[in-house]
Amino acid sequence: MNPFTTDLGSRVLRWGSHIAVWVYAALLALPIYYLVVSAFKDNNQIFLNPFALPARQMFVTRPGGYREFEPLGFQNFQEAWEVVFMGQALRNSFVITIGAVILTLVLCVPAAYAIARSRGTIVLWMERYFSLGLLIPGFAALVPAVLLAIELGLFQTRTFLVLIYPAGALPLSVILLTQFMRTIPRELEESALVDGASQFQILTRVYVPLTGPGIAAVVILNALGFWNEFLYALIITGINPEIRTVQVAITGLQRESTTEFGVLAAGVLISLIPVYLLYVFLNRQMESALTEGAVKG
Repeated sequence: MNPFTTDLGSRVLRWGSHIAVWVYAALLALPIYYLVVSAFKDNNQIFLNPFALPARQMFVTRPGGYREFEPLGFQNFQEAWEVVFMGQALRNSFVITIGAVILTLVLCVPAAYAIARSRGTIVLWMERYFSLGLLIPGFAALVPAVLLAIELGLFQTRTFLVLIYPAGALPLSVILLTQFMRTIPRELEESALVDGASQFQILTRVYVPLTGPGIAAVVILNALGFWNEFLYALIITGINPEIRTVQVAITGLQRESTTEFGVLAAGVLISLIPVYLLYVFLNRQMESALTEGAVKG
């Protein structure tokens, strides 16, 4: 075999892989770029030059119905914030997401610990039972959930969303954390038992710190799901601006006749900022979780 030919082939393959990765990254970044530039445009600019940078001036509609030019600024963001009470919607989404994530962790961490450290047929069937939860689509439980909310007197409340969201997130959360906890050596648990630690202390002082990347992955996945959930939030909270989430509030920016797509893009961009900040703070733990899963799995 000619070593020159082999070396040339490896370099071509390496450069081809790099080019393919950058092209794929550009394709992923294109929708984000379009959303950002559209948030600073009016409808005319969006339709005439969709991928061009915003012009220095844009049309602004006055209360009297007439339109005039104004220097480019954050008019779309201001209008989106005021029209649908975006501040209240963001607070509602924060309360619901944080409460649902905490409740999910409180339920899934002990369940994963019990499954990971137990043996027998019952435990095997219990793990399969959680796996079956992945096969049930969310909308299939919508009608029973609404009837339950009415029966409990929690219809059109944020509390019911905090309680119902973990029900759909538990199957995947328990399965992920179970796999992480099974990678922890049993000797650590036995040493803790010899030192007189209780099962609760073993869970909180041994397993929880060592499964930090897995817990971070569960937090990110569930927070994204809870923040972006629309169907249950729309049915349970309705259009009440006092309790509706940010995803439901964004729909108020659509109009039957003339929708300002720049304002709509600004509202969507506002809703994405908290999700982006969450990933920025937890991206290292998420990457560590993916790496450990690839190596140990």
